[in-house]
Amino acid sequence: MTFKSTSIGFIIAIIIIGMLHTIFGISLSWLVLPAGVYLALIVYGSASIQSSFYAQPYCYANVSEKEIALSFDDGPNRQYTPQVLSILAQYNAPATFFVIGKNIQGNESILKQIDAEGHSIGNHSYTHSFLVDFKSVQGFKNELNQTAESVYKIIGKRMKLFRPPYGVTTPDLVNAAHVLNYSIIGWSIRSFDTTPATVQSISRRVQTQIKPGAIILLHDSSDKTIQVLQQTIDFAKDNGYKIVSLEQLLKIKVYE
Repeated sequence: MTFKSTSIGFIIAIIIIGMLHTIFGISLSWLVLPAGVYLALIVYGSASIQSSFYAQPYCYANVSEKEIALSFDDGPNRQYTPQVLSILAQYNAPATFFVIGKNIQGNESILKQIDAEGHSIGNHSYTHSFLVDFKSVQGFKNELNQTAESVYKIIGKRMKLFRPPYGVTTPDLVNAAHVLNYSIIGWSIRSFDTTPATVQSISRRVQTQIKPGAIILLHDSSDKTIQVLQQTIDFAKDNGYKIVSLEQLLKIKVYE
């Protein structure tokens, strides 16, 4: 199911109802049914990055090896990102940090530490505002470029990975990402580590979904993440999983 196939199906449904109205006189109120289905699919496709509705994001790797990748959104965070880095260093585990541009100012040293310790950095927009998904193509390009420039000034690298805010995709967002040559990155396991759920329930949710090729979404902006991260790495290693970088797992370039 894609935006194109859904739109074609909607048009066909309208044509059929129009023909039935002309030939048999059925009520045009039947148009409400395909319109409702179409709207529901648009909402679902936009909200679910795994649906590949507007684009083909990387949400997992099709591998048989027991390899998984860790990713963190919404940093850099002065309080929590250093704690996450400390745990990753303890286990020698690589990760990808999808940073918000507005959070970089004042946290430049943390961004440098992420890079210096061998982790990769991706784009997570500049504002991550609630209404960011209503922006035009140019608006999305501005969001991506602002963050890209901030990161480049600090580590001297051009990012190629982009994770949409909230995991929501739209035609304009996808077009902007493609024009700027970004790979769109999703996830296969969403931890919900910023919700009121307990550490135990979050860890259980993550652990029960781990399988070869999984990409785990965490946030370096939550106190619970620190405990969940440690428990997740312990579980992975106890069950024979190797934590690798997104670059290695997906066989893609992180930087230009």
